[in-house]
Amino acid sequence: MPMHFKDRDVVSPLSGLNSALIVPCYMCPAVTVAVREGRPFLQGFRSLLKSLPFDDYLKDLQAGLAKDGITSKIFGAGFYHQWFMCMWTWRRRKKLAREAAKFDAVIVLGCGSATETVLEATKETDCKVVEGMEFTGIMNAKMTFRLPCNVVFDDCSVCTAAPIFGPEGALLKSHGHTPGNRREKSASAS
Repeated sequence: MPMHFKDRDVVSPLSGLNSALIVPCYMCPAVTVAVREGRPFLQGFRSLLKSLPFDDYLKDLQAGLAKDGITSKIFGAGFYHQWFMCMWTWRRRKKLAREAAKFDAVIVLGCGSATETVLEATKETDCKVVEGMEFTGIMNAKMTFRLPCNVVFDDCSVCTAAPIFGPEGALLKSHGHTPGNRREKSASAS
């Protein structure tokens, strides 16, 4: 399942700078925003290749930066394989390096692997790299298709990155239930 993130302050680290390139991963951060806002991740008839909640989030981020006098541009992705920053081709990374060279900073919206992708691609530039999101755990959700062609993540919970089971399969954390009664707990809670 997708990683879950919380927003970080990006304005303070950009103090004294004039421009920033926003480089988002279009998968996990987009799912995080859609779940947080309770909106469909994808809406087939309105926008097949982009998440509207995440698109709104990016526009709000740009507006906030503009309010602080920072011009920005979003480094977009048009194809599905470009949604995952951790799997970008060398050509995509080279394109990022060329684009980033035009800006004072790069804001990364994604996981540590996304940040590593940006750091590697921009090592020849003078850009400051700022992480715009912080990893908080892994989302456990049911992906659902709803009419008219919406993709929604239901019953979402965030699991910590800490192990639940020890080396011998012993339960380290129970969160109020054990694997045997997990289903009964959720059924009795409703």
